[in-house]
Amino acid sequence: MNLRRWLLPGIGVKRWLLVIFGGLLLLSLGTAHVIRQVSRDAEPGSWAEGVINLITLQALPYALRGLIVGLAGSVLVGLGAYRVLRAVTEPFRGKDGSQPLIELIYQSRQRARGPRIVAIGGGTGMSTLLRGLKVHTGNLTAVVSVADDGGSSGALREQLGIPPVGDIRNCVAALADAEPMMTGLLQYRFPGEAEEPAPGDPVHAAPGELGGHAIGNLLIAALTDLEGGDFEEGVRQMNRVLAVRGRVVPVSATPITLHARLRNGDLVDGQSRIAHTGLIEEVWITPAEVAPSGDALAAIAEAEVIVVGPGSLYTSLLPSLLVPGIQQAIAASRALRIYVCNVATQAGETAGYDLADHVEALAAHTLPGLFDIVLANNQFESRVPEAWHAEPVKLRWPPGIAGGLQLALDDVVDGANAHHHDPARLAGAVMRVIDRGSPAAARRMGDARSA
Repeated sequence: MNLRRWLLPGIGVKRWLLVIFGGLLLLSLGTAHVIRQVSRDAEPGSWAEGVINLITLQALPYALRGLIVGLAGSVLVGLGAYRVLRAVTEPFRGKDGSQPLIELIYQSRQRARGPRIVAIGGGTGMSTLLRGLKVHTGNLTAVVSVADDGGSSGALREQLGIPPVGDIRNCVAALADAEPMMTGLLQYRFPGEAEEPAPGDPVHAAPGELGGHAIGNLLIAALTDLEGGDFEEGVRQMNRVLAVRGRVVPVSATPITLHARLRNGDLVDGQSRIAHTGLIEEVWITPAEVAPSGDALAAIAEAEVIVVGPGSLYTSLLPSLLVPGIQQAIAASRALRIYVCNVATQAGETAGYDLADHVEALAAHTLPGLFDIVLANNQFESRVPEAWHAEPVKLRWPPGIAGGLQLALDDVVDGANAHHHDPARLAGAVMRVIDRGSPAAARRMGDARSA
């Protein structure tokens, strides 16, 4: 610990340390008074006896003297300690500092005891889930897709050769324990559109080419460059800069390209194009042998709960699950494994899909028995946005689907928008699923302990 930094002006600690010192001094005098009354060594009539009598309130009854000095010392020590804690925790108590200190300490300790949760996916659904879960646990890791190839992320990917950073930025913003202004700055996007450079164009964009880029995207790109091109370390530094609750890690440090085969045999390349394409039969990624992130594998191995989704089925969830080693790590994990289905279909990508269609498509691209529980929405009274080109996901659930998966139903939709999950409701539903657990997860945990 750097003691000099603690004593810098403006920290607001030094004055209260002096109060604590004064309180301890009074406590010491109270103790000295008791010792004097027992020993009575001072010579009668001496100046020392007079000073001691003055300091120790000899004019008052014996019992009252020690009580007054002791209480005064205790009050000063308590006040000083309280103000030191307030000064230390001031940056974490919200913009107006109105949150009670005891509530802050309680919530912090509760989050520290929360389950180790790994969330896998990308897009809006992932950031929604993280925004809700960070209230319940500080042991949270987001493993984020790196298959995006459109907009600002696609332009930076093409120019700098780094993985796409848009989903990572959104997840960092969702977990950031920062002032709203900082979060808004992170998400700020320069007016205009980010365009991919033509082959042979210089990598460094001119000032007029910032259009469409988000500040957070540029920050991650800059941190990666400062770390000598180490993308994983750049993302780690981004976590530290914004005081993230938990951490955000890329599923791989290598850019991934998504490919799809349609039911008519046509092939479509690129996440941004596949997202607007319907009747998808199969998706895969290149490079086929892309290395998974070491941080992602470590987080999965240590997880108590793994949550996949919500998010675009083919373009947000499967690109991460198709990275070699990720499925195997999930299958080998003793964690409770939850798939969160979307509350609504997506025009093109999953048009007409019901719950069973989502689960069966996921099962067709992954290992058997990869999940224990499917969490789905059962509330269909939310407001439908105008010009909505989708529909709520219907609850079709055939017997024995996907190897006997358990189904958990809950109200997880945003009451004002039937197209999105509500962060608090979704997180609450996930925590209830965790509390109930599943027999399969319990058996895996028991087998691991017996081994």
